[in-house]
Amino acid sequence: MQQSFQKPPGTVIRHQPAVSGLFIGSPSIAILEDGTYVASHDFFGPGSREHERGGTLIHRSTDRGLTWKQAAAIEGAFWSGLFVHDGALYLMGLTCHHGLLVIRRSENGGRSWTSPVDERSGLLTPEGQYHTAPMPVIIHSGRIWRTIEDAGSGTNWGQRYNPMLISAPVGADLLDRANWTFSSMPVQSPDWLQGAFGGWLEGNAVTLDDGRMANLLRIHHPRGETAALAILNPDGHTLTFHPDRDMVELPGAATKFAVRKDPVSGAWWTLANAVPPRHAQDKDHHTQIRNTLALLRSTDLRHWEMRYIPLYHPDSARHGFQYVDWLIEGRDLVFVSRTAWEDASGGARNEHDANYLTFHRIRDFRERELTDSPANPFQPEPDTQPAAVASLQLATQAA
Repeated sequence: MQQSFQKPPGTVIRHQPAVSGLFIGSPSIAILEDGTYVASHDFFGPGSREHERGGTLIHRSTDRGLTWKQAAAIEGAFWSGLFVHDGALYLMGLTCHHGLLVIRRSENGGRSWTSPVDERSGLLTPEGQYHTAPMPVIIHSGRIWRTIEDAGSGTNWGQRYNPMLISAPVGADLLDRANWTFSSMPVQSPDWLQGAFGGWLEGNAVTLDDGRMANLLRIHHPRGETAALAILNPDGHTLTFHPDRDMVELPGAATKFAVRKDPVSGAWWTLANAVPPRHAQDKDHHTQIRNTLALLRSTDLRHWEMRYIPLYHPDSARHGFQYVDWLIEGRDLVFVSRTAWEDASGGARNEHDANYLTFHRIRDFRERELTDSPANPFQPEPDTQPAAVASLQLATQAA
C-alpha cells in the first residue's frame, strides 16, 4: 500500500527521493528578459560524483512558475548560481566539491552552455581549492561583483574558508580569466566570538552607503544569529574585517542566506532560517535547524527587522526550507528552495539532505508583516499546529 503524505508547499520543480542517494543542493533562480524563469540545482550525497565532477540541472518555466521543464544537464558544475548580464544567461560556480572556479554562458535561455576548458572559455582559476554557493551578483562602479571563498587553509570544514570579492568590468568578456580581479582575503581566527567562531562562508556582495563594496557572510556558530561584514578598502583590492565592530546580528545567519537591495525601497532584503525560541534547543547547532524561513529587511546591513514568515513546519528533524535564492519581480518576491519534506519513499532522511526543489512567490512582499504570516512560530506556541501547516501550503503557491 502506497504511503500517504502531504505535498510540500509551493510548486515542485524537481523531486529526488532520498533512497536514490542523491540530494538536492544549490538552488538558484534567474528571470530572462522575455519573462522566462530559469532555475538550477545540483546533486550531492553518496549517489553523486560531487567530489570528482559535479552535476547541475537547468529547468525553465514560461508561465511564471506554474509549471517547469528540464532544459539541460551540465557536468562539471557544482555549487553554482545563475545570473543574467547583457542579455545572456550565466552559470558561475565550481567544477566539483572544493573544485576550480568556472563560469558558463548560455545564449538560448539555458538550453545549451559554453564549456570552461581554458582561461579564455570560463576557467577562472587554474589551480587551488574553493568554496561557494549560488550567491548574488551585483553591478557597482562599472564592475560586476561576486563573492567566493578560498578553501586552501587546511582541511577542516568552516575553518578552511576565507572570503574574497571578485569583479570584472561590466562590458568585458566574463569568460576571459584576464578580465577578473580577485581581492585579498582576510584570515579568520578561532578566538572570535569568545572562541566559538567556526568559520565564515557563502558571502554576499553588497554596497555600503559610502560607496564601498563589502562582503556579508554567514558565520558558523552554535547559536547562529551573527554575520560578518568584511569591507573592501578604497584600493579595490584589500578586503578587511574588524571583529570588534563588523559582527552583525542577523537572525538565521548560521545558514546560507542571500541578500539583495530593492531598487524601489532602497532597503536590503533576505530570506533566512531564523530559529524560533521554541526550536532553539532542538539541536546542538542552529545551522541544523532549517524548518523556519523568515523574510528580513534592513536599511543599513547592520540592523535587521523580521517582516514575515512565508514557510514553517513544526518538525525540525526532517523538514527544511534552505539555501533559498530569490529575486524581486515587480511587487512580488519569487524564490526557489532546497526543501526537505515527506514523500512516498519515506521522505527526507534529515533537514539537510533535501529531496525537493520548490518554487514559491510572496505577493506584495514589501507590505507583508508578521501578522500576515500563515504560521508564526515566534509567537507563543499554539495548542495545535496542523491547521497552520496546511494553510501555509496554500499561501505559498506560485502565481
